[in-house]
Amino acid sequence: MKFNYLTIKSKLVLFGVTCILAASCSSDPAKEGDDELPDDTSKVTSNGILNVNGQLFSIPSPVQTAMLIQKAGAEYDKSILNVTAGSTKYTTNYSKALNLGIYGADLGYVTMYNKSQDALGYLGTLKKLADDLGVSGAFDQETMKRISENITDKDSMLVLVGIAYRASDQYLKGEKKNDVSGLILTGGWLESLHFAIQTNKIKENTEIQNRIAQQKQSLGNIIKLLSAYKTQPEYGDLVIQLEELLKIYDTIEFKYVYEKPETDVAAKTTTLNNRTEVKVSKEQLDKIAAKVQEIREKIINPVKS
Repeated sequence: MKFNYLTIKSKLVLFGVTCILAASCSSDPAKEGDDELPDDTSKVTSNGILNVNGQLFSIPSPVQTAMLIQKAGAEYDKSILNVTAGSTKYTTNYSKALNLGIYGADLGYVTMYNKSQDALGYLGTLKKLADDLGVSGAFDQETMKRISENITDKDSMLVLVGIAYRASDQYLKGEKKNDVSGLILTGGWLESLHFAIQTNKIKENTEIQNRIAQQKQSLGNIIKLLSAYKTQPEYGDLVIQLEELLKIYDTIEFKYVYEKPETDVAAKTTTLNNRTEVKVSKEQLDKIAAKVQEIREKIINPVKS
């Protein structure tokens, strides 16, 4: 059987571990008319860390995956997104929260390709689901207005969407709605993984395969997060499906290779030069793809009880 050998080289600067978006959106974020926008998108969009009952759960931003897909040369494909017209079929808070996360990832995807008209549609759907969930306070009216006004400016949109989602996370924590926050996070993570899988099917790409294989730890974090609520039937079923996906990930071989860190005394930064070698086969990727499709299908097309 033929295997792909993927190397993950992590150069993580401790002063700013997740500054991925800053480099990707640095064409000119402080454009005329956007003086009040933050000039470092990484501060508001790249960090997917959720604090639940004192435990930190790290989940990568869906926008990071969307950027990777665009970087790989993949064309915009609206067919891989969840259609906004179907949002009316989400009748439970559980279903609305998961799909709010999915639509949030979709908004990040269309924003990366600067599809302003599609972005408006997803923005409206997000607002409606947030209202239905009773978490409309997470979407500040001023921020929503600024998003609408900057809908044709990709850099500003990425910053503003990040602001909205940071506000969303803070609001949910304040309202002690960690279950809702966890579902939103899960939906966004699953959708971004779906993007990567669908793109790789059309155009095989080592870096995207790498990203798919890397999701084992994030998946484990999500399972831990949702397990606190698994006594509720819907949560329990989802946790079981995610655990089945984790079993597939357990067959992938990971090898951590330590390299001496580099310290820049003047800049007061330390760079970790570590890498993880990953051995993943097409068969394993196909199994992950099939399971992700099965889980996503149940979320975006729930069976009426």
